[in-house]
Amino acid sequence: MSQANDAALPFSLLQFYATSPYPCSYLPDRQARSQVATPTHLINDEVYSVLVRAGFRRSGVFTYRPHCDGCQACVPVRLPVAQLSPTRSQRRALKRHHNLEARVVPLAFNDTHYALYVRYQKARHPGGGMDDDNHEQYANFLLQSRVETRLVEFTENNIVRMVSLIDVLDDGLSSVYTFYDPDVPQASFGIFNIMWQAAQCLALNLPYLYLGYWIAESQKMAYKSAFTPIEGYVAGHWGPLHLQRSTTS
Repeated sequence: MSQANDAALPFSLLQFYATSPYPCSYLPDRQARSQVATPTHLINDEVYSVLVRAGFRRSGVFTYRPHCDGCQACVPVRLPVAQLSPTRSQRRALKRHHNLEARVVPLAFNDTHYALYVRYQKARHPGGGMDDDNHEQYANFLLQSRVETRLVEFTENNIVRMVSLIDVLDDGLSSVYTFYDPDVPQASFGIFNIMWQAAQCLALNLPYLYLGYWIAESQKMAYKSAFTPIEGYVAGHWGPLHLQRSTTS
């Protein structure tokens, strides 16, 4: 365990430790490690905002960033929302789901949300481990937070179609996790959700939407690069990620 020496982390009381290696969730046959910030009770809204700008993310009460041996594939990314240039498919997603009603609900266990989460995991991430999450694992992952967090429920005709967890930072919103109904034909809930979150940033006068990590070799992460312009945190600095945009988007 060591104290922070990163200039972006001026918190003498925070310490960081590296986890033991574990199987990577995104690149097969690779081992991953994480750097975890502790103690968790000292990570308030202000500290958390600085940590996110330094490439950290949150899972429950744990704040971490990739710390893998010999691999730097995970790139923290964010959208400068005022410059966002939607593609045709992104505009279609907004139009297709314009009737979704969003509301912030208490950060508490909800049977309907949990049932939707289980269906989503089994359909979209079978065998990934999270498709077998019980109530406690679900709650520890999504419902435990020491920072300002909003649980947003999206309904259509009083049916819950999507749930999104968002952290509020001093310079933006951080998209923690989103799950949605996997059985609606031709739905684009994920794309709609990012566009909706970007609009929330604009409404709150916050410049950035943080989207977690992007991995060039991971198909699961490909959707993030479809949003432009997009910035990445590389070698301790945020800057444009120059990615090839699909001509069919």
